[in-house]
Amino acid sequence: MSAASVPSGSNAAFNDKGKPMEVRLSNMTAAKAISDAVRTSLGPKGMDKMIQTGSGEVIVTNDGATILKHMAVLHPAAKMLVDLSAAQDVEAGDGTTSVVVLAGSLLGAAEKMLAKGMHPTIIAESFLKASAKAVEYLGEISTPVDLKDRATLLRAASTSLNSKIVSQYSSTLAPIAVDSVTRLVTPDSSNVDLRDIRIVKKVGGTIEDTELINGVVLNQTVVSSEGGPTRMEKAKIGIIQFQLSPPKPDMDNQIVVNNYAQIDKILKEEQAYLLNLCKRIKKAGCNVLLIQKSILRDAVTPLSLNYLKRLKILVVKDIERDEIQFLCKSTGAKPIADIDAFTEDKLGSADLVEETEKEGAKIVKITGVKNPGRTVSVLCMGSNNVVLEETDRSLHDSLCVVRCLVKKRALLAGGGAPEIHMSRMLSQYAQTLKGMEAYCFQAYADALEIIPTTLAENAGLNPIAIVTELRNRHAMGEKYSGINVRKGLISNILEEDVVQPLLVSTSAIELATETVALLLKVDDYHLTR
Repeated sequence: MSAASVPSGSNAAFNDKGKPMEVRLSNMTAAKAISDAVRTSLGPKGMDKMIQTGSGEVIVTNDGATILKHMAVLHPAAKMLVDLSAAQDVEAGDGTTSVVVLAGSLLGAAEKMLAKGMHPTIIAESFLKASAKAVEYLGEISTPVDLKDRATLLRAASTSLNSKIVSQYSSTLAPIAVDSVTRLVTPDSSNVDLRDIRIVKKVGGTIEDTELINGVVLNQTVVSSEGGPTRMEKAKIGIIQFQLSPPKPDMDNQIVVNNYAQIDKILKEEQAYLLNLCKRIKKAGCNVLLIQKSILRDAVTPLSLNYLKRLKILVVKDIERDEIQFLCKSTGAKPIADIDAFTEDKLGSADLVEETEKEGAKIVKITGVKNPGRTVSVLCMGSNNVVLEETDRSLHDSLCVVRCLVKKRALLAGGGAPEIHMSRMLSQYAQTLKGMEAYCFQAYADALEIIPTTLAENAGLNPIAIVTELRNRHAMGEKYSGINVRKGLISNILEEDVVQPLLVSTSAIELATETVALLLKVDDYHLTR
């Protein structure tokens, strides 16, 4: 505090009161603590975190967004960093750890300058200018990419998988990520909706059994308790949102029946009602029935299943509400909310619907759909739940990487090369500026070096020696030199196939700088009731 309470030079009038300084320091300390927590999980040699959720479930991951999402963060400034990694997850999908580490480093730089008595607004504004400059420099060293060039996309996807637990399976998962995104892309599309890629997780087998399905995979299994068919060729698929069970009033009620004739009558009514429903479904030519999950009453009764079996209709129940849209898009069927609306034009058609068993897990596949929408299903297998969840997250990250390349068709080298390049260029630019701004730019440039430093640290190398050597190489004009973590030395990183999308880096820098500027401008903190 001593340095801050004796302001220097032109800012003598800005006599910082004690409280704003305290608040700022506490905010920065909290945010830096968060950034240090995920810092060790950056890069291919990063450590994994084990998280135990409140329900006792164990998660093992090194995806920054997942770690922070599950952390019980109380401090409001630290929460901003959690939101920051969530924002990066939405925007780019990858680089969620780097963005938090970067923000922590920038806060550290800002703290040193505040201690020297600089005004926070000046620091914040200079940082934002510096980030715009940095993004400009990134654009200069990026290489454009063509979506038809599958090899390049594969390199980007496997780089993203390298830092995950499932890195040894990247040869299986990377092609899946690339193919599923390229199937959804039209030549002029600028974005891909990842909701059209469906990852169905089944426990059984190993990660190598993960595959891209040509068609649709269902999360549910075929209802075969009454011995109905489990395979159907030339399928006509109906998706219904009503229930095949006797109607039930909204309130609980009791009917007192006092003679057997009436009991028989009730049962006969029920049978007639259900038979009528089933016959009308058959009459429309439907032979595969997907039934939406119902909260109020059973979707099917043993009796209706029996009728459906006799009519040779394959039944899948408990389709979730949010899956309906995806299934309609994939099969070309339209959801039917009432039996009166059940007509043939609302059915989707496919060559084959069948339930197969793979590695002990039952899987329902719909293949050979006649006029499929642009959707993709991936069947994700794993030996237990922990591995399965992590595979799902890693696959999602590499899908996002390919999606970034669709959004912004340019690639960067990885391995700390772009950060060192930006840092060098910003230092040079800072020397042309005057006053405080030059100082802030220099601090920003130094802060960017946290990424290569952390990469080296996590790989067990000597960070100071490595980063100095890296700067030296870049000064000699080798723009693409980066840290080769596998061999523990500096080499041309493009030849090692370590690449990342431009969007991941630019959005990380922009988001991290904005968050830091926001934290710098906060000077007081109140609790409201």
